[in-house]
Amino acid sequence: MTATPFQEAMLGASPIDVYQHTMSVPRLRRYLEMKAHHLLQEREWARIRVIGAYDRYCVASENEKNDKLFNWQRPTAEVQGDTLVIKCFPGRDYVRHYALIIATHLSLDGRYRGQVDYELPDERTCAAAVDRLDLDPSGDELVVLGWGLGHLTDPGGWVPGHGYAWQREERHGRRVLYLGYLHSIWGDVAGRVVSRLASLGARRVVYVGKVGALDPAIAPNTCLATGDTSVLADGTACWRDVFAGLADGQPDIRRGVHVTSPSILLEDSQWLAGHGGCQFVDPEIGHMGRAAVASGIEFGFLHIVSNNLAAAYPADLSNERLSHVVERRSQLLDRIREIIGLRLQAIPRRSPEGGTRS
Repeated sequence: MTATPFQEAMLGASPIDVYQHTMSVPRLRRYLEMKAHHLLQEREWARIRVIGAYDRYCVASENEKNDKLFNWQRPTAEVQGDTLVIKCFPGRDYVRHYALIIATHLSLDGRYRGQVDYELPDERTCAAAVDRLDLDPSGDELVVLGWGLGHLTDPGGWVPGHGYAWQREERHGRRVLYLGYLHSIWGDVAGRVVSRLASLGARRVVYVGKVGALDPAIAPNTCLATGDTSVLADGTACWRDVFAGLADGQPDIRRGVHVTSPSILLEDSQWLAGHGGCQFVDPEIGHMGRAAVASGIEFGFLHIVSNNLAAAYPADLSNERLSHVVERRSQLLDRIREIIGLRLQAIPRRSPEGGTRS
């Protein structure tokens, strides 16, 4: 029988070897339980298919934590007979990452039977989803997006959009646009967001978030990470850094080489050994830096170090909601706001005629 195009596009997802992962098995299990859709537990599905589609009209996950402003929406689900279709915001990294989450989660429960497939969305689908962003950042000196934005801004000042919200403020005579997404902008999605912002007129983009440390000496939740270089699977990205020189001499900021990893599930002991000399990892930064270079704009990241892949520390990705972790990160977000303010002061103010003045 000839396979249909849909069948040809589907790829099988296999569980990872949890005993080789940089997270211990109990902590990895907790991480997976927080991410998995609740319908996975309700019955034994003949097929589970993960696709790229932003659909908030089907079944939302009971594991969504909508007590925060942004990045709380999780992949949704649609029941099609004996098949469960999981819908992720369209991004190739995100679809594959979530399929690995499901396969590994089922495997740890003894329920994996090869029933997990995923379909990578095409570029047109991915771009169309991000192109719903409709703002004019041409008059803003800086666009700040990512995690923790509610701590950096007026909590009541957000204007809703399609899957995102935004607000502006003026600091030190310069205008700043803050942009937050309700859903994840995982991996390559984040690069498309930067490209979209540049096409709308943005000149500088700053990404605030969380990174894992690859240096065993860097303890989680004690410092900030920044840099201007990231290693991707197909090469290295170097960008014009918004924070160039600003981190020098700051005792709570570490500069280093970043690695862009498409999925936390792929970060096992072999992966770690292959990235000696690198300091940080997350799924987005390299894509964003590369998009900024292609668009001719500046980019910078300023992230809290949330976990360490090379050494065992009490704090990791499975216990981020502990009160002392939240409090420490709140203090680090205060520092991020302070450092962004210092960078703004160094940007020449524009005159009403459109030129610049000191």
